[in-house]
Amino acid sequence: MFFKKSNRIQNSIDTLIGADTRIDGDIHFSGGLRVDGTICGKVSEPMSSPSTLILSEYGSIEGAVNASKIVVNGKVTGPVRAGQFIELQPKAYITGDVYYKSLEMHTGAVIEGKLVYLGENAQEQDTNAH
Repeated sequence: MFFKKSNRIQNSIDTLIGADTRIDGDIHFSGGLRVDGTICGKVSEPMSSPSTLILSEYGSIEGAVNASKIVVNGKVTGPVRAGQFIELQPKAYITGDVYYKSLEMHTGAVIEGKLVYLGENAQEQDTNAH
């Protein structure tokens, strides 16, 4: 299977939230964010800086998630919006709607919500919505 270059997940992690860490509040990040712990709040990137969020099988997020590239293998309770690409790995469990432009879903991943395709003009829609 061939992927566009934009669908590759960056390997560099700028921020790590460890397995024994719990954050109550919103997080705004840029670059690469890996979550092994728990976040109770929104997780988002700045509009001007496409970023990557990786949620490990040990991590969980209770709140809206918004990033260009997202890899989920843990639990999300809330809507998830991937501006470019989302990968749902086997232990992913999302309770909420998933908005995507490009989607890869492995066997075992669960979504309790709608899948909403953003289409090719997703960036224009995002710009008009803010």
